[in-house]
Amino acid sequence: MVKKLLKIVSVLVLIVAAVAAAGFYMMREPKTVTVVRPAHGPAVQAVYATGTVEPVVMLPVAPRMSSRLMTLLVDEGSQVEKDMVMARMEDTDLREELADAKARADLAQKDYDRQAALVETGAVSRQSLDQAETERQSAQAAVDRIEASLSYMTLLAPGDGTVIRRDGEIGELITAGEPVFWLAGQKMRVSAEVDEEDIALVEPGQKVLISADAFPGEIFEGTVQSITPKGDPVARSYRVRISLPQDTKLMIGMTAESNIIIRETEDALLLPASVVDAGTVWIVTKDGELARKVVEIGAQDVDMIEILDGVTEDDLVVKIPSPDMKQATNVKTRIGEWSVQ
Repeated sequence: MVKKLLKIVSVLVLIVAAVAAAGFYMMREPKTVTVVRPAHGPAVQAVYATGTVEPVVMLPVAPRMSSRLMTLLVDEGSQVEKDMVMARMEDTDLREELADAKARADLAQKDYDRQAALVETGAVSRQSLDQAETERQSAQAAVDRIEASLSYMTLLAPGDGTVIRRDGEIGELITAGEPVFWLAGQKMRVSAEVDEEDIALVEPGQKVLISADAFPGEIFEGTVQSITPKGDPVARSYRVRISLPQDTKLMIGMTAESNIIIRETEDALLLPASVVDAGTVWIVTKDGELARKVVEIGAQDVDMIEILDGVTEDDLVVKIPSPDMKQATNVKTRIGEWSVQ
């Protein structure tokens, strides 16, 4: 019985020793990491902004006097030229007033002519002629005033453009200063908001790539026109105006996703975006040891990142670094696949 027990203990000791040896071997065996080499390709550094398509010039067309809308000669989408008649307001009362005013002005003119003839003969005093002149001028001023008011009853286009909005229906009372039409010029732009952290990179003349949900898969080009000097302290952003070409398909009111091109490089040093951790990368040296390097980052997106300084095209860079990595640790490498396309 004792011999049997000793035999069992001996077997257990051998098993424990074997497990310990295997564990020690595994601890000594270098860990395998996946590495990639930097590749060359195009890189674009851009600032993202979202905005709205709007006309460069947008003018309201409104009556100067309250009246009813009687005639509509254009509608939304109509192309108009400067001084073209767009609508007419009710002016019957004004025309009646004008007829009365002209009759009074004609009578005042005749009285003045009569008084002037009598002054020549000495039948009346010069004072009577002066009074007649005052009445003649007053009557004519009334005519001029009513004629001006009548001209306000015709709504004219203030310039060339497109009617983008019409408010009011025939027969509706339109109060003075209330726009009946909104007129947009031919030129359009995007008014976009850029985060205050990025605004220092933006300047007039930079190219902008624009997309809109209405045209999936299409990219439109624009140019940074101007930057507002005062930002929005609540939204922490600055308004940037982006000019569009005359023949753009984008329409007023569309939401525009804009990428302002800061820098373009045709032959940049690129790596997968996963390799960078807090501004550093892990590389495997020629001796098979891990080394952490600080890198300078350029353009980046969700897949790739441009490396301006810190690694070379000959370095083996750990593709997905782990938190437990330590300097000078021996590792084995396995080349991972990735593409700049």
